[in-house]
Amino acid sequence: MVVDWVFVALMVVAVLLTGISKSGFAGGVGVVAVPLISLKASPTFAVAVMLPLLIVMDVFSLKAWWHQRVGRLLWLMFPPAVLGVGLGYLTYGWFDEALLTLLLGVFSVLFGLWGLFKPLRGKLMPGWVGRLCGGIAGFTSFIAHAGGPPLNFYLLQCQLTKQQFLGTAVVFLAIINLVKLVPYILLGLVNIDNLTIALLLMPVAWLGVRLGLVIQKRINGELFFRVILCLLILLGIRLIMDGIG
Repeated sequence: MVVDWVFVALMVVAVLLTGISKSGFAGGVGVVAVPLISLKASPTFAVAVMLPLLIVMDVFSLKAWWHQRVGRLLWLMFPPAVLGVGLGYLTYGWFDEALLTLLLGVFSVLFGLWGLFKPLRGKLMPGWVGRLCGGIAGFTSFIAHAGGPPLNFYLLQCQLTKQQFLGTAVVFLAIINLVKLVPYILLGLVNIDNLTIALLLMPVAWLGVRLGLVIQKRINGELFFRVILCLLILLGIRLIMDGIG
């Protein structure tokens, strides 16, 4: 990891976009943070430093969206999500940095393409699909804080209001982040160095959350999604090249 102005800029942009995404866009574009930071640091560092910031963002976001959650969907998806986190914990260390970078790149491209085209949006799906998406969200959230896309994949077809959609996503991701904290500590990913960097970036996290609440009311969310998803695809291609190289 090289600490220079490029690294600092990437960290600030990653945290800002994640804050905006969590409070205003159901975490769907927050998946860009780890690939973005991984351009200058290891994916392991990226996920470790982002978790404390995500939890802080959750605290800010929950205040705005707690009462809009849909409990039946949370109960449907949460137990499999915990199993997904457990699977991520048990398989941690199976992948070296190059393979992890490659997988992160593939995830990024696939999530970006799905987000752009949404081929199944509006199509009702059975409950087992929700459980499967919850499990995948738990696993991808553990390895790359990328639980938003699998979660949104199911929630988009549940015929929710905008407020219910955002409230359910915010609460789900907040609970999963707290669950992840335990295995992250056991694996030594949460340490003084990472916490110090996270502490310095907390004002940026707060600003991102506040901007997200404003943007989702005043700016075309679909356009915002498309710009960030295109960026995610480009980042994914770059990470795939780095992983192969």
